[in-house]
Amino acid sequence: MPTGKAVVVALLVTGAAGFIGSNLVRHLLQRWPDQRLVSFDLLTYAGHLANLADVIDHPRHRFLQGDIADREAVAAVFDQHDIDGVIHLAAESHVDRSILDPMAFVRTNVAGTVVLLQEATRAWGDRQDVRFHHVSTDEVFGALGSEGFFDEDTRYRPNSPYSASKAASDHFVRAWHETYGLPAVITNCTNNYGPYQFPEKLIPVVITRALAGEKIPVYGRGENVRDWLFVEDHCDAIGLVFERGTAGETYCIGGETEATNLELVRLLLDLVDAARGADPGTSAELIEFVTDRPGHDFRYAMDITRMRSELGWSPSVSLREGLARTVEWYLDHRDWMADVQGSGHREFTDTWYEKR
Repeated sequence: MPTGKAVVVALLVTGAAGFIGSNLVRHLLQRWPDQRLVSFDLLTYAGHLANLADVIDHPRHRFLQGDIADREAVAAVFDQHDIDGVIHLAAESHVDRSILDPMAFVRTNVAGTVVLLQEATRAWGDRQDVRFHHVSTDEVFGALGSEGFFDEDTRYRPNSPYSASKAASDHFVRAWHETYGLPAVITNCTNNYGPYQFPEKLIPVVITRALAGEKIPVYGRGENVRDWLFVEDHCDAIGLVFERGTAGETYCIGGETEATNLELVRLLLDLVDAARGADPGTSAELIEFVTDRPGHDFRYAMDITRMRSELGWSPSVSLREGLARTVEWYLDHRDWMADVQGSGHREFTDTWYEKR
């Protein structure tokens, strides 16, 4: 059970059947042995019960399918399960998809967040022994040049429909704290990777296409820079902020591991080749540069000084170790890949990259 400012007995995790959400559910069931967890997910193309298969029948875990933008459904969850804590991860999160259908991102990421805030306020009133934790992204801050870092005081400057929708949701959470006194915290995190990541994202795209001997698309010349964090480190950071973070504050989470997209892809392909016993450089021949996408931010990087100084957190898994563990997981879970790849994502990715 959390030991800080909130004393939570029943936690609602939205987006629990997605990549980060499913990893977080596992982490919290171990971290808080006396707490009940309610997982809530619409099970869209990127959410799968298979992601929760090993904990679906856990005695302290309950899965509910539902839409965070459906106020009646959300109200029922709060009332029927005595929810006194929320970790909100449910979101449309693929930048490319946001370019094609921005309204879907507004509905889920903005309207859905407001519904959760409304119901939390209704259910909790002016209680201060509760907590609403909103999980967000570094993309709300826009792009960095070759130097510098984002921190908690960086101004918002989103450059894609996805990041704009997440920026709006951050502002609503902050406004709810200021207007209604909701004990809320926000975390903005860099790119995650690890087990159960949906195969339309860069790292699983590279792994799955390399295994299939298919072309691996890289935007532009692969020079965009990202800061990468293993998902288990992110889950640990979320737990710490939920337990001990100050209500009304924001915390920046990062991996302190920057790499250009091309550097990342080449390292990942080396690990894939090694894992399957192929000659070094075999998969690198599959790299194909494609036209860059609109509004592609050049660089993201986080200053995690606050996380380190206030909460004693820093990432523990190196990029090479994390990628090696990720490759091993995908090689050991080809049945999972086959299952989730049947949800239409290949049609989207193939069509999208063919247009580049």
